[in-house]
Amino acid sequence: MNVIEDTGFSLESLRGIIQEGEEIALSDKAKRNVAECFAFLKTFSAEKIIYGINTGFGPMAQYRIDAGSLAQLQYNIIRSHATGAGEALPDVYVRAAMTARLGTFLQARSGVHVELVELLVECINRGIYPVVPEHGSVGASGDLVQLAHIALALIGEGEVHHRGVRRPAGEVLSEYGLKPLRIHIREGLSVTNGTSVMTGIGTVNLFRARRLLDRATLASVWMNEIAASYDDLMSDGLNRARRHAGQIEIAARMRRIAQGSARLQKREIKLYGGAHAGEKVFTEKIQSYYSLRCAPQILGPILTAVGQAETTLTDEVNSASDNPIVDPAGRSVYHGGNFHGDCVAFEMDKLKIAVAKLTMLMERQLNYLCHDRVNGILPPFLNLGKLGLNYGLQAAQFTATSTTAENQTLSNPMSIHSIPCNNDNQDIVSMGTNAALMTARVIENAFQVAAIHFMALTQAVECLNIAADLSPETRRVYGDIRRLFPATADDTPKYREIAAVKKYLTARETPLI
Repeated sequence: MNVIEDTGFSLESLRGIIQEGEEIALSDKAKRNVAECFAFLKTFSAEKIIYGINTGFGPMAQYRIDAGSLAQLQYNIIRSHATGAGEALPDVYVRAAMTARLGTFLQARSGVHVELVELLVECINRGIYPVVPEHGSVGASGDLVQLAHIALALIGEGEVHHRGVRRPAGEVLSEYGLKPLRIHIREGLSVTNGTSVMTGIGTVNLFRARRLLDRATLASVWMNEIAASYDDLMSDGLNRARRHAGQIEIAARMRRIAQGSARLQKREIKLYGGAHAGEKVFTEKIQSYYSLRCAPQILGPILTAVGQAETTLTDEVNSASDNPIVDPAGRSVYHGGNFHGDCVAFEMDKLKIAVAKLTMLMERQLNYLCHDRVNGILPPFLNLGKLGLNYGLQAAQFTATSTTAENQTLSNPMSIHSIPCNNDNQDIVSMGTNAALMTARVIENAFQVAAIHFMALTQAVECLNIAADLSPETRRVYGDIRRLFPATADDTPKYREIAAVKKYLTARETPLI
């Protein structure tokens, strides 16, 4: 059980709630803050013109709403904006979005009734996930359309996924004795207005990208073991001279993974000790290819990008991202644009570029393993059968290359594709949710390429018969993959093995470095 204080969510609490399905409990102080903000707004809003309480929404804000229609106004924004299209978002994204929306309300700047936060907590804890279509958000005024689908379920009128079944929301709420959300002052606008869907999807992307980076770091050590590279590529002296924290950290991680390896060579022994005196042409490469040697320099900036996304997303979960902002301490209500999603959109664009580059690195390492004239030590396509008759991983490389090319196209930034809409009220928008969804696709693709790459790494060990010389860490992973992908000289379909290895690489229980 995660007890959430008024300080909000930590990254670890988000990980537990979103990935592990841990339940949430709110501290008394957190609920009291929400109640006090509501009480202030109820008093403050009397006889004042406040957007979204007694005015229309968006370009319709110039129209005053009479006192008898204020509750209807809040229901209308929910019902009118539930216009999403496409496939329903996976439950994990919806759970993350609901958690992010709860994070906004716990800032006690939205003026919502405590019943709303309590109902959100109940739905999260009971696995009641509103059906939210993937398309609809332009990312400024936040995720209006997709959040409206969450709100629609909360008022008992939408649909939910519960225990894998799509059902009417009111029916499921009733089974648990939960009353649909009531409108008090501005609950309709508060639920629909904010960045919580892009933030929720982005948070899931963050967790998956970190796991992917861990796998790519291990693969890069493993590659250099297969090539019998000199180990100074990951040395502290080399990488600390660059001053970039991400590169320095990746090199340190590679050194930890490489501990105990009998495959990596020492330059000071092989080349600095005079063993090659008089040799005119060196039979062994003095320096390896960039996809092997430059792993810290390539993965380091990716680690930095992931770290920046982590900071931004954690901040956004614990921010008030709606409009207007209620400030009990300052005794005022502020109108502005905290719902604008560029902070998340930029991070998602950077993250997908980073993951696309990581995919390219894995694809180039895979090409090294498959290309006998490049590596000089392995059969073509890691073929353990009869050359010409059998084909090894030749066709699996096609899949990796194709998927890498898709990632390169998808990595074009989404945040610069603003299209004015809403009678030009929303004249510059973030497209943050589109960016987050595209990033999710890029990460999924990258895991597919990683699966083929890890199969090739395992096959290369088999070709060279070097399992006993690997570091304990890479040898452990070699054993895990070999159980999923048995060595064979015969040509067999590989799609099942690719899927199994991908599942292994994405699994949370698979040890991380």
